[in-house]
Amino acid sequence: MRHRYLRPSRDLPEIYLYRKPIDFRKQANGLALLVEQELGHSPFSGALYAFTNRQRNKIKCLMWEDNGFVLYYKALAEEKFKWPGPADELMPLTGEQINWLLDGYDISLLRGHKTLHYESVG
Repeated sequence: MRHRYLRPSRDLPEIYLYRKPIDFRKQANGLALLVEQELGHSPFSGALYAFTNRQRNKIKCLMWEDNGFVLYYKALAEEKFKWPGPADELMPLTGEQINWLLDGYDISLLRGHKTLHYESVG
């Protein structure tokens, strides 16, 4: 497997996927306004927010880091990202899931086995 150096950390505690496509002319301040006004979240919390365009071939991730916004941008040359449908506006993700999404996996299909809870064996 190839090393990925400019990626969101797998240890990020809060990651949110914004499911609706956005106008990709928005830069950090425009995305921060969307987070604040439309979602009611503080864009300064340190959470990472991931956005896509209508064609689903680009991703922007926004995160506040200490004293400024970090804006991660990836544009695919040929394919599209497997973006979950707009069931809810936001979808919480783990650091591993956002990296799977960036690698091209359909994160809506990546589900482990269900957890079982038993009271006794017999």
